Amino acid sequence: MSEETGYGVMDGVHHRMRTEKEKKDLTTRLKKIEGQIRGIENMLENDAYCPDILVQVSAVTSALNSFNKVLLAAHIKGCVARDIRSGDDTSVDELVTVMQRLMK
Repeated sequence: MSEETGYGVMDGVHHRMRTEKEKKDLTTRLKKIEGQIRGIENMLENDAYCPDILVQVSAVTSALNSFNKVLLAAHIKGCVARDIRSGDDTSVDELVTVMQRLMK
């Protein structure tokens, strides 16, 4: 991994070093989602009304989509832009594949 760019491949796996703020923001989002999931579990255990559970599941789906948007934007602005500037289209091809998987 290159210290100057924060990107690299180790053991055949791509890595990106994130700032502490990026990590904290993403982790905070995930912890909120985790709490929402626990809330849905509690609703099931307490025999909550199905439509109420469905609304909460929809909120979790929305939160996950929002997480994906933040992460995708960071990837495009960071990894993809860096590779385009260096003349490497690998990240663009990878991005197209990821977008196809996300849009199923």
